[in-house]
Amino acid sequence: MNTISVLFFATMRDHIGERKISLEIPPDSHVHDLKSILAERYPNATGALDATLVSINRDYAFDEDIIPDGAEIAMFPHVSGG
Repeated sequence: MNTISVLFFATMRDHIGERKISLEIPPDSHVHDLKSILAERYPNATGALDATLVSINRDYAFDEDIIPDGAEIAMFPHVSGG
C-alpha cells in the first residue's frame, strides 16, 4: 500500500469535513481511483468529486495520472467566474 496526504480546499473541505487526511491506496492507483475511494468514504462529496481539480505534488493532474507513494494531493472545487 502507498501512503499519501490529501489536502482539501474551500467547499471540498466542507464536503469532506477535514482539512487534511492521510490515506493508504493500492500501488499504481490513478486519480480516478482516489476519487472513488473518497466517494465511498465520504458520500456527501460524491457529486463534487466529479468536478474537482486535483494536483499531485503541486502539479495539476488528470484522472488517468498515477499517484506515487508519499504524494501530496490537493483537491480544489471547480471555480467559475464571470
